[in-house]
Amino acid sequence: MRRVSFIGVVLLFCTWHGGLAAQPPAPNAQGHLVIVGGGPIPDEIDRRFVDLAGGAGKARIVVLPMASESGAESGAEKAASFRKLGAVHAVSLNLARTDTGADSVARMLGQATGIWFPGGDQNRLTAAILGTAVLDSIRSRYRHGAVVGGTSAGAAVMSDPMISGDERRPGGTRPPSDSSDGWMTIDRDDVVLVPGFGLLPNVTVDQHFLRRRRHNRLISVVLEHPMVVGIGIDESTALVVSPQGPWEVIGASQATIYDARRATVTSPGKPLGASEIRMHVVPAGGTFDLATGTARLSGIGNRESEIGNRKSGIGNRESGIGNRESGIGGGWRTTADGRREEAWHSEPPACCHPSLCRDDIGR
Repeated sequence: MRRVSFIGVVLLFCTWHGGLAAQPPAPNAQGHLVIVGGGPIPDEIDRRFVDLAGGAGKARIVVLPMASESGAESGAEKAASFRKLGAVHAVSLNLARTDTGADSVARMLGQATGIWFPGGDQNRLTAAILGTAVLDSIRSRYRHGAVVGGTSAGAAVMSDPMISGDERRPGGTRPPSDSSDGWMTIDRDDVVLVPGFGLLPNVTVDQHFLRRRRHNRLISVVLEHPMVVGIGIDESTALVVSPQGPWEVIGASQATIYDARRATVTSPGKPLGASEIRMHVVPAGGTFDLATGTARLSGIGNRESEIGNRKSGIGNRESGIGNRESGIGGGWRTTADGRREEAWHSEPPACCHPSLCRDDIGR
């Protein structure tokens, strides 16, 4: 199936080349990224991608579906969906690594105004083109104004370092015997990171973020690598990265940002922890500025989000833990004989659901 897809490259290139001469890139131009968190993709996101690629009748889109085991079929379907939006020059190239040095592939990518990576397994995609002339062409097109987009695994590969999806110690020192769930802990040396395509350096993208509850693994990444900003994009949602200005969130849900660049992180060898890590939850219509670490939320006027624009107070006052009596557990009480004891063990406060006051809920 791969060979049939590759044979079609020459014919497709001839069609493109006959209709359009290679256009010189604009001086100092840079492209956009459209990074989707997986799941059903709203038309709004696909239309934005086509518009950024030049719009109906002008966009020249190459779909690279190698992340999927059924890439020939899924790639053809995605190219057809772009053609329905007016991108009549949308094609799918399901390449084997042995195909990546072909001159016809390089020339086709050299004329692309949009490049799209569908979902699947990000490791399959990096195995196919990382370190090849194809990736060099993609990076060149991005630098010279093309838009590069992808969903799910196709989102993960944008960043560097990239989350591989593998976990070294599920459950940490207390692995569960009754669950196959992953990412139960925030821990060192647990999340396996590998090189990505580097279109978004010093950023790690996670996908299906809220739906699959992947907070622990992204927090672990940014605390182990404080100069890497973590971006968790939920399903049916996209982060649009522009060459200038803040990044925009579009679609149906939110993007979550973890920024530990100014945090205080525990020393190596100690349990992983931090103070003053910044978190932003940015719904559609909001923006995030990587340079300043600030977010703007739609619907609250033109003021910047307070998160990231003022000191939280944490680190500027004593924690209170160990410096005052804790109110957790209902506080303290004086008994009839004058002793001081915690109210926690015998009288859970009304605000504490009994199921939350036990170590093992039983579900």
